[in-house]
Amino acid sequence: MTTQVQELLINGVHTPCVDTGHAGATAVLLMHGNPGSRADWSLLTETLAPQHRVIAPDMPGFGRAAKPADFDYTVAGYARHIEALLADRGVTRVHLVLHDFGGPWGLAWAAANPTRVASITLINVGIARDYRWHFFARLWRTPLLGELVMATTTRAGFRFSLRFGNPRGLPPDFVDGMYANFDRGTRRAVLRLYRATSAFGDAADHIVNALRPQDLECLVLWGKQDIYVPWRFAEQQREAFPRAQIRYLDDSGHWPHQDNPDVVNQAIRDFLEPLAAADHGDTA
Repeated sequence: MTTQVQELLINGVHTPCVDTGHAGATAVLLMHGNPGSRADWSLLTETLAPQHRVIAPDMPGFGRAAKPADFDYTVAGYARHIEALLADRGVTRVHLVLHDFGGPWGLAWAAANPTRVASITLINVGIARDYRWHFFARLWRTPLLGELVMATTTRAGFRFSLRFGNPRGLPPDFVDGMYANFDRGTRRAVLRLYRATSAFGDAADHIVNALRPQDLECLVLWGKQDIYVPWRFAEQQREAFPRAQIRYLDDSGHWPHQDNPDVVNQAIRDFLEPLAAADHGDTA
């Protein structure tokens, strides 16, 4: 079994995508956030591929994906891209694994397609009523100031900012990879995305109304040192997922799948393992 990167064209947008593991119409979709890429999930992909089909794309504006000026850099625009990607891959049922802005993107898709969701794993993201934007988001959302911040963000400054809220430390190659992808196109995408999103909490009622009746299997993993999306929001996930399993990682920050990958990847593997047998009954 080998991991292959498919160089896809989704609605005219170049979208590199890992598609590996078992064949079938059910897949685990790994959705990165800002400023992530499919590389965020390399270790988890290796962990899950023996039992599941695993799909991990670079979403438009991030990683090595195209970063066109005319893409719809809104939550709804990204949800539509997810749908087009799944159609291209022949996937009809999805285990969602969501992090950061991948949360709003994936939950928007799920709310529009509730019967196609096999399970949801939320990593430091989800329903967040009364959420207040973090410091950098407030800068990015401010016209002119956001452009200035982006233009003056250096590799050293990028590394320095990630020291806060990550007491375990993030792998240097992960940080360097994020910065390498943080080019002009991604910086423009981030500004447009944050300015088009009023708040994470605005969609809460819609998500709850769409997904709670499905009584979905849900795993919530939350690093308690997160300075961007505080752990107090974890319990809110029970509004949409009453049987949610919630696990806190006391000394992890916003990227627990990077600063504590062994624990996080094993937790996700254990969560999905009982569901694998049903998945293998699906054929593409």
